[in-house]
Amino acid sequence: MEISAAYPHLVYQIAFSRIRGLTPVRAATILELFGSEEAFFNASVRDLRLRLGSPHRSFDDDSRRKCIEEALAEVEFIEAKGVDTYYFSDDRYPALLLQCQDAPLMLYGFGRCALNAAHPIAVVGTRHATRYGISVVDRIVEEIADEVENPVIVSGLAYGIDAAAHRAALRMGIPTVAVVAHGLNTIYPADHRNLAAEICSRGGMIVTDYTSGDVIHRANFLARNRIVAGLCDCTLVIESAEKGGALSTARLASGYNREVMAVPGRINDPYSAGCNELIVSLQARMLRNATDIVEACNWKKRENVRARQQELFHVNTPDEQSVIDYILADPDATSGDIAAMLGKKLPAVSALLSRMELDGLIVSLPGGRYQLA
Repeated sequence: MEISAAYPHLVYQIAFSRIRGLTPVRAATILELFGSEEAFFNASVRDLRLRLGSPHRSFDDDSRRKCIEEALAEVEFIEAKGVDTYYFSDDRYPALLLQCQDAPLMLYGFGRCALNAAHPIAVVGTRHATRYGISVVDRIVEEIADEVENPVIVSGLAYGIDAAAHRAALRMGIPTVAVVAHGLNTIYPADHRNLAAEICSRGGMIVTDYTSGDVIHRANFLARNRIVAGLCDCTLVIESAEKGGALSTARLASGYNREVMAVPGRINDPYSAGCNELIVSLQARMLRNATDIVEACNWKKRENVRARQQELFHVNTPDEQSVIDYILADPDATSGDIAAMLGKKLPAVSALLSRMELDGLIVSLPGGRYQLA
């Protein structure tokens, strides 16, 4: 197959990563047999059968050709948008993730964050976070900033606990990684586009194993949880119902022999039921503070506690106070309603609302709505 592209080696790597069912171990075995990704794609079906026995039908000529075509399109997107790639055989690929047998062969990222950071911590939980849950996230992340050397907060950019974790990390000056379940040509949920931009501009990263040509499916969101768990030494479950993606991430982390910790809650709180079950069934340690994390992971506690400037109180601007008053009067108000009330264009109001979220004044909800923090 003739490849005409600025980065032919990258084309073959992306194409190879597109072959279904390939794990890092299986991929390494195939590359050892053929010598390179290019040699694999240029081999005849007969040669594949001789070397691999009975190869999967995804190795046939049509399937391999399709992988190449998809890879060529993705390289164009990567070049145009400045996307970084992390291939499983590269030194830059996250070492912790590579320990997982189901790790993807290729990751794509926007931003500049060390994916091999000293102390990566996953923070996950329900999309229907309570004020209690968000306050716990804020306190735990603040303590992590004080007690853990070179931390990175990893989550999934979803509503609720995920978004609260990213915002708390931004407030504390901690790099944060958002693992998304789609290509980097979009952001889901769309309400979190400003948050995603803030993450990338302040030392964090948006990461995915999906290309810009992949269609978003519900199954993608469960599949990406393996990356959230695999990137980290420890997974913290802040709030979770009896079923949900956070529990899936916790189970995956446990299967990878990583630490799992959960915040306990009252027995009659539906969004503490999952956390309580994890603790009672000994699938997770109880999480009370950052010291619990340091001890569970056997990390050395930071000796010199970081000095932070803390404002005694936040003085609201006139626009901020108008937004707060409007939300109090109409809890169902959307960002569009707020823009009409202020008499400003929606992009400017979206930026204002994003700043208010980072300052801990409001919390975003599904449907473009907000509540007071």
